[in-house]
Amino acid sequence: MQRSVREQRVTAEEQAGEEKWDKDAAESRGIWGKYQSKWPQEESPPVDRSDDPPGTWYGDRDRRLEPADNSQVEAACDRIAKCEEEKISPRMRAVESQDSNRHLIGFEHCRKGRDRIKEKVYDFKTEKGHSLEKAVSLVPDAIRYTFQYRESRYAQGVWADIERLKAQGFGLRKVKNYWSDEEYKGINTQWIHPESGQRFEVQFHTRISFEAKQLTHDAYERLRAQPDDELEKLVLKAFQGKVSAEIPVPPGAHGIPDYTWRGTDAR
Repeated sequence: MQRSVREQRVTAEEQAGEEKWDKDAAESRGIWGKYQSKWPQEESPPVDRSDDPPGTWYGDRDRRLEPADNSQVEAACDRIAKCEEEKISPRMRAVESQDSNRHLIGFEHCRKGRDRIKEKVYDFKTEKGHSLEKAVSLVPDAIRYTFQYRESRYAQGVWADIERLKAQGFGLRKVKNYWSDEEYKGINTQWIHPESGQRFEVQFHTRISFEAKQLTHDAYERLRAQPDDELEKLVLKAFQGKVSAEIPVPPGAHGIPDYTWRGTDAR
């Protein structure tokens, strides 16, 4: 079947946009290399922890879980892994199979690393005063999936997949549209597996917005570490802004509204 004139035009526009992005991304990688030369990341000197109890966990910025808490979070990570493998991922694959025009990317990395989960648990526990069990339950992206679409099919694809996820029994908890953001583009959603109460995240990207996310990931992590040098912070934010500004916005993307569920968590 021949494609319509509009489909041919959109395809040509997308191809031109991707070619421009490839050039811009190469330039941005060069800029990032210069940043790394000016602000090389030095390894922290080793800390003598020989007197600490075995099983103690340490993260960055002096995060620490005592052995009993660390053991409890390890057990929670085991439960998360089991839920992902047996309950959530099979349904996500079922959703993916319903439309061949987009696909899940990075599926093999859908579970967040245990150290990052522990960092978030530590923050929820110490900053918000939550119990350890509650802190674990509040981590929104211990499991994370990403759908990638063509620009011309992005908005309709996102709408359709949100409904498909609901049809699988998942509960929608949050939609955050970042297409107007200066440092990140895309749509992030939070869901819950009702039988287990396990939270997970689904991101919706184009090829370019996903590659931009990967390109700025190290800058995001460096900013999260709160560097002392104010100039470095400005450079990192400017780098994220430059990359984000070069991402084409898919037609209709701005029309997908934010949403927050106001009910009581199923847990």
